[in-house]
Amino acid sequence: MADLKNLKGISEADKKLLAEAEEWLGAEPSRMGPVKNLFWGNIKEEFYFPYPATDARESAECDQLLARLDEYLRNEHPAVLIDQEQEIPRWVIDRLFEVGVLGMTIPKEYGGLGLGITSYNRVLERIGFSCGSTAVMVSAHQSIGCKAVMLFGNDEQKKKWLPLLAKEWLSAFCLSEPNVGCDAGGCETTFTKTPDGDYIINGEKKWATSGALSGLFTVMAREQTADGKGKISALVCHPEMEGVDIFQKNRSKCGIRGTWQARIRFTNVRVPKVNLLGKEGRGLQIALSCLNYGRCTLSAGMLGGARKVRDQATKWAMTRFQFGKPLSDQELVRQRIARMAAYDYAVDAVLYATTGMLDRHDEDIQVETAMCKVFCSEYGWRVVNDGMQIMGGESYMSENEVERIFRDSRINLIVEGANEVMQSYIFGYGGKQLAEQMLGVKEALLKDSDEPLGAYLAKAIKNSLNMRLMKLAIPLGMEVYLGIRRKLPKITGCLPELQPVADRLGSAVREHTYLFKVLSKKWDVKMLERQAIQARLADAAILMHAWACTLAKLDADIRAHKGNGADLEHARDKAAAFHFFDLAELEILERFRACYENPDPSMFTAADAAMKYTASLPNSLFVIPERSPTAKGTGKPVKQDGIKQFPGDPAGGRSGSSSTQPTHAAR
Repeated sequence: MADLKNLKGISEADKKLLAEAEEWLGAEPSRMGPVKNLFWGNIKEEFYFPYPATDARESAECDQLLARLDEYLRNEHPAVLIDQEQEIPRWVIDRLFEVGVLGMTIPKEYGGLGLGITSYNRVLERIGFSCGSTAVMVSAHQSIGCKAVMLFGNDEQKKKWLPLLAKEWLSAFCLSEPNVGCDAGGCETTFTKTPDGDYIINGEKKWATSGALSGLFTVMAREQTADGKGKISALVCHPEMEGVDIFQKNRSKCGIRGTWQARIRFTNVRVPKVNLLGKEGRGLQIALSCLNYGRCTLSAGMLGGARKVRDQATKWAMTRFQFGKPLSDQELVRQRIARMAAYDYAVDAVLYATTGMLDRHDEDIQVETAMCKVFCSEYGWRVVNDGMQIMGGESYMSENEVERIFRDSRINLIVEGANEVMQSYIFGYGGKQLAEQMLGVKEALLKDSDEPLGAYLAKAIKNSLNMRLMKLAIPLGMEVYLGIRRKLPKITGCLPELQPVADRLGSAVREHTYLFKVLSKKWDVKMLERQAIQARLADAAILMHAWACTLAKLDADIRAHKGNGADLEHARDKAAAFHFFDLAELEILERFRACYENPDPSMFTAADAAMKYTASLPNSLFVIPERSPTAKGTGKPVKQDGIKQFPGDPAGGRSGSSSTQPTHAAR
């Protein structure tokens, strides 16, 4: 298999990016997951069918937790106050520890409930239904905060920290920085080592959810080396360590206003060598592993909020009268009602298919979790947006709570990897092995522009006698040069009534792999920078994966209900699923068409013209990124008048109201 870094004409920046990505992601798994197979034109139905199910014992335990949680959320939880006061009171955190929510994934031997990933996400979905801020706080604590200790801590570290994380401490994950967002590999926080092996950390972290309330931070820092090529490690810190300064507890936000994102400065913080998580230099791999879980719980919170809006808006449409009849009689309103139901069912299907893959420890899961995040955030947001439109002006009123869900939901398209970044990642990592095989065939059989004719002929004759190579090259050539598509991939395990839908999915998968190959040939090395094309193929892959998940869920639901047409919820979900298949197919075809007919040329011209004009305006009129390498300090001062402030704590301690400050046992 060829190496994409050796593509002729590749820029040094792209070569470096590919090398870094390979280092972060590690070796390719021995068995490709479902999404990579879609890029190859295969539907590996064993990944989808039967739809994942949780064992009865754990489901019963989760049901008991959900019952306790539901009673608390309905009768005690101050969701409106949390949003308005921009703070989750300490008593709420204590109640969630008491109910078991904040320790639900921690193993029982350390004081937690030991629930699996699917059960955990069911709980996050229920919390998201009531309060987006609380869902984010719970998710940050367990999915990326203490998850690092659970996955990579040694026995002593687990014994030391997990009991506290299960019952008392919140945890924070310190990855983002003022100059580092999605580019996690650009970490600027550094460490040096003392002669006895301890670590000295210097740097600053930003957006650390619950950082001002936490007893434990997982901090990503790069070793400071003479050549500047030090690797990133994961180090556990505590807030009372000398040199830790939480200089900003939070900033006032559009949504998830009750969550607190801290800014933390580390000045010569000495971290004991026993606080290293995993191995030195494996910090990014730890971060990526934790994000697999965080992307699911983000999706669960999104699903809960979207589901509440779907139900509220549908009821509103049926009871709000205009022009002498209910809104639900209007065709365009019915269109939104149907779309909300369809997307809600598909988001549910993708989320719990992904958690099922995590629970059964599938080896190749990173593209699937990225797709879960993108699909659930985008289509969950569409549900909320449709619900807002149906309810009209009333949706904007705070007491109806829909506007809060609207504000809370929007962040999901940005965090845990912005969706645009994820589109390029899904395209690049999902199709990487196929692209490398295509490059290998090209290098073996086709003439390079600067290759001598004699050398090319010798190479081509030799390689054309390689039967293994020709077995790959002939069908690839027939596709790329003759337009002859490969055999239609089939799904054989679904119910007969679903077979036509399964065959339509197979057609889409076959066309997608054809377009990937043809466009890769057309654009060659330039494909690495054509993000608009990457996004179209990624979007189609996301929708095909969602289609397969939804098909598997519907198959399981129909089997479970055994044709019971009297179950109104099942009837709704079945109709919603079929509507999703139609909606998905239309979107996929739109993406395919846009690969040939698109406004890209005028887009580039318009973007250049817009930027040239904006460049002529003085920076002093605009807010400028605080660490901009070209314009730092030249922007207009940001006015804070009338905005609630969350000052940091003085050095050596954390001051604040007793309602928000946790107590800490001796560490």
